Amino acid sequence: MQVFIDGAAGTTGLEIAERLQGRSEFSLIVLDDDRRKDTVARREALNECDVAILCLPDDAAREAVALIDNDTTRVIDASSAHRVADGWTYGFPELVGREAVARARFVSNPGCYPTGFLGLVAPLVRAGLLPADWPFTINAVSGYSGGGKALIERYEADGAPAFRAYGYELAHKHLPEMKAHAGLAHPVIFAPAVVPAYRGMIVEVPLHLGAMSGDPTADNLREALATFYADSRIVTVHPQEPVGELLLDVDTAPHDGMELFVFGNAGGWHARLVARLDNLGKGASGAAVQNLNLMAGLEETAGLRL
Repeated sequence: MQVFIDGAAGTTGLEIAERLQGRSEFSLIVLDDDRRKDTVARREALNECDVAILCLPDDAAREAVALIDNDTTRVIDASSAHRVADGWTYGFPELVGREAVARARFVSNPGCYPTGFLGLVAPLVRAGLLPADWPFTINAVSGYSGGGKALIERYEADGAPAFRAYGYELAHKHLPEMKAHAGLAHPVIFAPAVVPAYRGMIVEVPLHLGAMSGDPTADNLREALATFYADSRIVTVHPQEPVGELLLDVDTAPHDGMELFVFGNAGGWHARLVARLDNLGKGASGAAVQNLNLMAGLEETAGLRL
């Protein structure tokens, strides 16, 4: 199967290529540096490959899709251009179904923050344990690699901040996919931040269970998530443990799995749903390779770092 990574010089593209190294199932189409941005060369590669993986800004990703003039090239788009678009399958196999991804022609890779949020909330809303019309909020921190080349350069230069909060315009590009794919009535309030670790992220959803109808408990939520992901080798639901803190290491190794935690207070009124993942792994490149494996009819964990 021939694969072309359009945007292969970016962080996500480089990590996808690393995960495909040495795999005999795939042959990479690679453009020389002086042809990477040449429209004619890109059009040729996009139409020659079996699967195109787009690691591009949103507008460039839309342009790449428009350059495909056959009905056979399949696409995995790692940008946010098509995450709520008609005709595109959302590339979160655990939520949409592995078969849906396997047979899709156009697959949109989830965002890194939405992967954590949806991994926690979507199954619980579907099960009726959390109300779809609840005013959900998200507190999250990510390694600076998620911000692309410009932010990486800024953070690795002298004087990088210890904590960089953003999203105060309350209109982040991840909001539509979080609302749509969790089946929510309202947009979430999203409070993201970047810390001086290269990779890794923690996504947290605080819940006031005592204000909800149906009397949900932290144990109910944890058990439902454990059941939902019981057959997954990628998503792990941790049992209740006396954890005092969760850490992101500055130099953590690449990882394509995701850990989910549910913490509750003694009275049962409050809960904190937490996802810990690699923003470049399950949040980007690892998810793209997982989807590629399924589209190629292979074991979904092949080549992943678990």
